[in-house]
Amino acid sequence: MFSKTLDLLKEELLKNTPYLMLFWEFVKVWWWVVLPFILWRPFTTLWRWWRIEIFLKQKKRVIFEIKIPKDTVKPIRAMETVIDGLWQILYDPPGIWWEKWIEGKVLLSYSFDLVSIEGNLHFFLRAPEDIRHSIESSIYSQYPEAEISIVDDYTKKVPQDIPNKKWDIWGADFRLLKEDPYPIRTYRDFETENERVEEKRIDPLSILLEASTKIGKGEQLWIQILACPVTDGDFPWITEGERIRDEIVGRKKSEPPYKSFLKEAIDILFFGNPPSSSGEESEEKVFPSEMTLTPGEKEVISAIERKISKKGFKCSARFIYLGKRDVFFKPKIRLPLAFFSAFNAENLNMLLPYGQPLITKIPQSWFLPLNLLRERRLYLRQRRMFRHYINRVNPFYPKEKAGGSGKRDVFVLNTEELATIYHFPSKLTASAPFIERIEHKKGGAPPSLPIE
Repeated sequence: MFSKTLDLLKEELLKNTPYLMLFWEFVKVWWWVVLPFILWRPFTTLWRWWRIEIFLKQKKRVIFEIKIPKDTVKPIRAMETVIDGLWQILYDPPGIWWEKWIEGKVLLSYSFDLVSIEGNLHFFLRAPEDIRHSIESSIYSQYPEAEISIVDDYTKKVPQDIPNKKWDIWGADFRLLKEDPYPIRTYRDFETENERVEEKRIDPLSILLEASTKIGKGEQLWIQILACPVTDGDFPWITEGERIRDEIVGRKKSEPPYKSFLKEAIDILFFGNPPSSSGEESEEKVFPSEMTLTPGEKEVISAIERKISKKGFKCSARFIYLGKRDVFFKPKIRLPLAFFSAFNAENLNMLLPYGQPLITKIPQSWFLPLNLLRERRLYLRQRRMFRHYINRVNPFYPKEKAGGSGKRDVFVLNTEELATIYHFPSKLTASAPFIERIEHKKGGAPPSLPIE
């Protein structure tokens, strides 16, 4: 009855308004024309995602474990050289449109993993198998006595349905507090390079090495940094750094020395600006803006310029603490938090947990019925974080949430910053007893050794 009434009203309205009737007839015939414009973006996103998944499945990955001798003495600068080589080895962006839209080619990434398994710290590197020999050469160039081996994925050695009745988990994803061009503290700030005596050098990784000794039987601590080599064209962080530098200095874009007649008239009539004389010269400052900077501002500018002068990696960072429920001790999450806080600089940049929804914590809601689902929501969040970790993808995969300060989950670290977080410590600067090391150095064969 109600539907018939609506049909009658519609017919009566169309009869009394011929223009509306014509419009309705037009809509009935041509309604489909707007669909391609509405559906084009979702279609291209899903298409690109599908092709990327096919491309990535064709790329076999392997996990390297790197062990170093007990008495190695290498500065962190050596690891920066290694990472600089790794950038060049993997950087291969899609070229023509066919590679991007048909083959699904994307920039691949490394996974730098620092893993404490029941107190034993391991250094893992996950990368495509086809560049295995190049990676080994890059590491051996600075650490010739290292032992590099391909091992099974350590994430597969625990139940894949964590959290469950026997295992619990807690983790967090990290972000940069400020824009990408602001650097975090690096090994240069720890004065490791200025100390001639090895015993006096400070290694920022020693915090994690000491924390790993607190991880007991049935517990594991995983730290992961995903790093994809990029240029300013792929991720315009250098351009952003130059803009920030110019804003701090107070530089303004140079304006043309003359104005057109139309622009001059608009300035006078609408904005009330006095006419400028062609013979007048603009008043210049007595001192350039660079001379009025404070020491702190000069330090920030110098740090920004040093960061954007080196190769960059698009990164995401996270940690997971997991263990059997009878030994799981939640306060131990402070150990990796303390490790990441060692790289924070108040006047530059800081690595902080992203917060909601990328942390395994569900706060109380003002909507009381929603609190009844807290346990289920926490379980789903833990499962998602565990899945993202073992799949080595960023927290918002397949998208990359980008924006200004505090609104970005992927960020840029240069080779110096990445080497500060992930490097192989020497025995003297980080003498934790539970780090996996080689008992003896490698050496060449003696000349008297018979060859037949």
